[in-house]
Amino acid sequence: MKLTTAQALVRWLLAQRSETLDGREVPLFPGVFAIFGHGNVLGLGTALEEHRGEIPVWRGHTEQGMALAAVGYAKATHRRQVGVVTSSIGPGALNMVTAAGVAHANRLPVLLLPGDTFANRAPDPVLQQVENFGDATATVNDAFRAVSRYFDRITRPEQLLSTLPQVARVLTDPAEAGPVTLALPQDVQAETYDFPESLFVPVTHRLLRPRPDRRAVTEAAGVLRAAKQPLLVLGGGVRYSGAGRRALDFAERHGIPLTETTAGRTLLPHEHPLNAGPLGITGSTSANVLAAEADVVFAVGTRLQDFTTASWTVFSPDVRLVTLNAARFDAVKHGALAVVGDADAGLADLGAQLESWRVDPSWTSRAAAERGKWDTHIDALRSAAFEVPSYAQVVGVVNDLSAAGDYVMTASGGMPGELIGGWRGSGSVSMDVEYGFSCMGYELSGAWGAAIAHPGLVTTLLGDGSYLMLNSELFSAAFAGHPFVAVVCDNDGYAVIARLQQGQGGKPFNNFYADCTTSHASPPRVDFAQHAESLGCTVFPATSVEDLRVAYARAREAAVSEQRPAVVVVKTQPSAWTEAGAWWEVGVPEHLAGRDEYERSKAGQLRYLRS
Repeated sequence: MKLTTAQALVRWLLAQRSETLDGREVPLFPGVFAIFGHGNVLGLGTALEEHRGEIPVWRGHTEQGMALAAVGYAKATHRRQVGVVTSSIGPGALNMVTAAGVAHANRLPVLLLPGDTFANRAPDPVLQQVENFGDATATVNDAFRAVSRYFDRITRPEQLLSTLPQVARVLTDPAEAGPVTLALPQDVQAETYDFPESLFVPVTHRLLRPRPDRRAVTEAAGVLRAAKQPLLVLGGGVRYSGAGRRALDFAERHGIPLTETTAGRTLLPHEHPLNAGPLGITGSTSANVLAAEADVVFAVGTRLQDFTTASWTVFSPDVRLVTLNAARFDAVKHGALAVVGDADAGLADLGAQLESWRVDPSWTSRAAAERGKWDTHIDALRSAAFEVPSYAQVVGVVNDLSAAGDYVMTASGGMPGELIGGWRGSGSVSMDVEYGFSCMGYELSGAWGAAIAHPGLVTTLLGDGSYLMLNSELFSAAFAGHPFVAVVCDNDGYAVIARLQQGQGGKPFNNFYADCTTSHASPPRVDFAQHAESLGCTVFPATSVEDLRVAYARAREAAVSEQRPAVVVVKTQPSAWTEAGAWWEVGVPEHLAGRDEYERSKAGQLRYLRS
């Protein structure tokens, strides 16, 4: 079949299928986010146009934004579908590098197809080309290597025959899932080759469920059986395996208290008696109290990031760590007893070995008792009297008015701690907190992708700083007809970093607008409502908790009825926070007041655990 490289690539994309967690067959690549330039419009752009009735192409307005939308799409489909993103060469390509970092840090699959400079080098240097003085083979796309799970530059059409199976492998492997970058020189995109028709035969990629080594399972069962106060930690790997019900059954059968990481949030029904609350700095005091007393921590599907472990100070010095993870890279960290395999299959095998073993009921009951105290604390934060709403109150309003099947998101600043610690879910996976890379701007762009993928209404929560960082995909979503609700909380600056700065003894500087350099006596401010309206959104301002309740309810109705984003804009408290009482390691200079606490906490930091 004589095709251009670009035509062959598009036909291959169309032939790839995926099986969802509930057994449905869907396209592996459901759509393409694209901004065309001279580096991709005639090659890949023409090939996509030929199939516009078979695969949708959504026009983005920043390359970073549309790539973040693809990341949000992957998360909303539990990694069972992959967004494709294409840009021209040079600045357009480099704009996607940050989004690749987000996908890499969060173990989320995305296929990036940046245009590249001419492989034949005849017209060099071309528009937007950066010449490397010492390496003629290097282009700006080599910047993707550090943030890609798989990278290739296609310099001959026939190279697709060997690289495309590797692309599918990485994007669908639970242990390796992450961003794949195929750099496509614009001359090679247009070159033809006689491709074998078998390359385009449909293939269905099903979720791999590797079973763990029996000896590792036996050893892990022995450690758990000897435990007096075990704690089960559920991470994103449980979500992507579809193992939430299995994990809950495992905990119920053996009486083990449960807690969730950031990526594992909303796996558990909030009111379940074994749910101790979310773990870590942005988690809850209830889970942190149990973590400090646990003699064995069984961590499933988590890489145990610093915000989960409170920089490795949340656990007892004598704790034993058992991990179950599809990725051996994550399983072996910190001297853990590593069980490498699928979360669902691994829990089934381990449960079979534990048989009827159960934890003492006095430990089991601690989960509900401690979480009850945390719930009382959150209730008090939600009912506090402020001149303008706090973040906790914003979360409370959205939580109260959300329906079954809805999806809530955030990424950076102070909102992750409020959403992780304060949200009360029903047990359906309904949250995306991008706190692996914590990318400002993901909130709106990721919401666009999630809104395309998720059948329920998506609500994203963000601060004024994130809105100003990246907002153009609001128009992309409005134009394409993808509805979601964005709640923009304006606290007049980078409030959470000001909290960190001043909390450690630093002077207020360059975070709140009041502490920034300006030549104006009355500096200008952004009218977020007018700005969002100019981008095609319906806007609902609010000034109080009750106003917010009315505005958010109206925004929900408007988003669905008008099929475009609805934006709620509300002034919020700059200094009221949900605190879980855990330490976070940051570099504190000796002359600042926070250095004493740093030294005390550092002394209790665990470095390598006894497996």
